Amino acid sequence: MPIASDSGADPVPEYAAWRKGVAGVLAKARRVDVGELPEEPERLLDETTYDGLTVAPLYTRRDELPEQPLPGTFPFVRGRDATRDVHRGWFVSAQFAQRDAAAANREILAALENGISAIWLGVGERGVPVADLPTTLNGLLFELAPLTLDAGGDVADAAAQVFAVLDGYAAPAREDIRVSLGAAPLTSRFADLPDIGLAEAVALAGRAAGRPETVRAITVDGTVFHDAGASDAQELGAAVAAGLAYLRALTESVDVADALEQLEFRFAATDDQFATIAKLRAARQLWARVAQVCGAPDFGGAPQHAVTSAAMMSRRDPWVNILRTTLAAFGAGIGGADTVTVLPFDSALPLGELGVSKSFADRMARNTQLLLLEESHLGHVLDPGAGSWYVEDLTAALAAKAWEFLQEIEAAGGYLAALESGLLAERVAATKDARDADVAHRKTAVTGVNEFPNLAEQPLSEAARQAGRVARYGAAFERLRDRSDAYLAGHGARPKALLVPLGSVAEHNVRVTFIANLLASGGIESINPGPLAVDGIAAAATEARAPIAVLCGSDTRYGSEAGAAVEQLRAAGVGTVLLAGSAKAVADLDDARRPDGFLAARIDAVAALSGLLEKVGA
Repeated sequence: MPIASDSGADPVPEYAAWRKGVAGVLAKARRVDVGELPEEPERLLDETTYDGLTVAPLYTRRDELPEQPLPGTFPFVRGRDATRDVHRGWFVSAQFAQRDAAAANREILAALENGISAIWLGVGERGVPVADLPTTLNGLLFELAPLTLDAGGDVADAAAQVFAVLDGYAAPAREDIRVSLGAAPLTSRFADLPDIGLAEAVALAGRAAGRPETVRAITVDGTVFHDAGASDAQELGAAVAAGLAYLRALTESVDVADALEQLEFRFAATDDQFATIAKLRAARQLWARVAQVCGAPDFGGAPQHAVTSAAMMSRRDPWVNILRTTLAAFGAGIGGADTVTVLPFDSALPLGELGVSKSFADRMARNTQLLLLEESHLGHVLDPGAGSWYVEDLTAALAAKAWEFLQEIEAAGGYLAALESGLLAERVAATKDARDADVAHRKTAVTGVNEFPNLAEQPLSEAARQAGRVARYGAAFERLRDRSDAYLAGHGARPKALLVPLGSVAEHNVRVTFIANLLASGGIESINPGPLAVDGIAAAATEARAPIAVLCGSDTRYGSEAGAAVEQLRAAGVGTVLLAGSAKAVADLDDARRPDGFLAARIDAVAALSGLLEKVGA
């Protein structure tokens, strides 16, 4: 509970001293007097999410919220299961999509022996043939490893096969057998994925409810919204809206408690660990509120399946994806997901593109979770984020914003109406455009793609360059790299640009590093001859034979040497002369001695680099 303060006294008396320190640092960095800063200078350090939520630089007892109830009780913010085995933690899931049923069976059994504790099985067009399901499931201990199907339009037939297998399976406590059939007609419709119809899903839920095992027929798949570019609140709001549409359909034939027991949720976990933690906690709060309004609050604890984000996965320098998925799995586990799937680090690429085996990539994904569970012991505490001022504040704010989006969808007539009218797609597309702009301006870093790219990595195959349905964060830069690869294939070398360092290393090093990194993110190789005097620039340009040159130095150095350097470069035949920095550094130069363009920190790098590639014929 919040700590009481005496007669309105500040609960954090040290806050004023911290604020004074912040003001001093900001004033120095901005080269202004402290008196010119706002009354609350720390607000200059606030960050705003794509949902419009404010993330403060510091959280204290000032931000304390009432303590949430314990796990297993309404509103389930701290977890749906109060008695979860802390030695097991969450279920470690993996996808299996083999076409050969016997091979799939061997792969599953081997994975179970090596740490997997839940199975996500592709069926039909997404994996093993429906008729071969008994072969694939042979030898599995269903009460120990939950089974989730990914069968799309074949889910009804696949469910019949699974039920037949379970009818011949002996188990002392059949309720311990957990099966998710994975029907997702409403969310699949958003992503234009094959699935059964809503009426068929309701009928399937009726059959599932009559089983002695714990079977849930419907998965509310929020990842489809995330993969299209949705913000966290949009993913949650749209998923809850879809869940509410399912409830309305289900309760036409069963009571609300039984209907709630037929739903589970799937959400994306990203490398923003705190956002992931808060998202999963907020999701439980939102669905618990829906159950409460429907008159069955005790049944509002729907299972959560967290899958590491496909949108954050890069095709360039994909080894960095191992770090991304580690953070995502951490956030999902701390956030209280019941089941977690870590996508293999090369999942954005065709199988074998990197020359590594599927078993290696699968093992890395599996061991990411096992390290977190077995060596870091993350499962030993339920909801370890509870009480964190930041986590609790972000959870509450995110839940409120998602509820607003849910209300907007409901006001538009509900999930299906919002889908048909284009409201959902429009809202998600706006967020995607905002994120794409941040990546393009390098406000948002995608390591290995728009920051610290590796030009030495092998070009991608034609199959790897094909666009998919997922709106990956660094896709625009990766398309620039594809153009560079095509140029390399046709010319035997990548597009090149000459760096022209002016003055001492201390003067030009920061901008040389910045420009080399920027150009490489577009597939343009930098030639750095080292510090150049003005009278040596023409010779360096002639030797480099690069159609583009970039002046790199201090603003003071530009004032004395930039004009002459531009003349030297143009006389040497350089077609495009750019300057690292802003135009104000050479505002006094006439047009004849003025650079053709400027490369500053917050330019639209995608547009600028695309233009440069066009100039060199890429």
